[in-house]
Amino acid sequence: MNIKRPLILISNDDGYHAKGINQLIDMLRDLADIVVCAPESARSGFATAFSATLPLRLKLRRKEGDGYEMWSCNGTPVDCVKLALHELLANRMPDLIVGGINHGDNASVNVHYSGTMGVTLEGCMKYIPSIGFSLCDFADDANFEPLRPYVRHIVQKVLAEGLPKGVCLNVNFPKLDTFNGVRVCRMAFGTWYNECVKMRHPHGYDYFWMTGSYRNDEPDATDTDNWALTHGYVAITPTRIDVTDYDTLKNWKL
Repeated sequence: MNIKRPLILISNDDGYHAKGINQLIDMLRDLADIVVCAPESARSGFATAFSATLPLRLKLRRKEGDGYEMWSCNGTPVDCVKLALHELLANRMPDLIVGGINHGDNASVNVHYSGTMGVTLEGCMKYIPSIGFSLCDFADDANFEPLRPYVRHIVQKVLAEGLPKGVCLNVNFPKLDTFNGVRVCRMAFGTWYNECVKMRHPHGYDYFWMTGSYRNDEPDATDTDNWALTHGYVAITPTRIDVTDYDTLKNWKL
């Protein structure tokens, strides 16, 4: 690889074959050397889970010159990052870790469930600048092209300026051909409800599907990611690893 160029590690939770990650690679190929390590198949909802009991495997899927490699792993998104840093990039730390582009949004409380943000948070915990990109479109053939100039600009800005220790970026795009602008905003409070669907198996036992509906619990707040996406803006939410509530820390007494 060309050590004069930045190095970006890319992963996702939709699998190495997903359109989102392949579009992301295409958007960034001319900016940096790229190593991809992504799950063999979809791992949505795995958040920051890693495999403690499953033997993990890496498989080289593609290699083009010295500036691009794609690997798959049978584990979680976080497994992919850990293995890539330990095995594939042991001699060269990436300048940036990017998760996505996810098929579906990761705004509000979804950040806590997201495998895409699991990638991003893992990078941040390793003190590597990290960004998660998501599009509010679950379709396999979603149109990612409108995101291109924004993704490139955000990546270039972070490569040039870095991010504060313990802070990563959660970037969500509305499903639109053009955007009204960019909002740097906070995470909205929201709730998932009706999350379990009970079914009856022909063999005589009950089973359940995890599903649900999302509710924005502060719809009138104009400084949130939910508001930005609903009104056609790209939502950038700086996200901290440190989840300590310092106000309560000062006041909490036994």
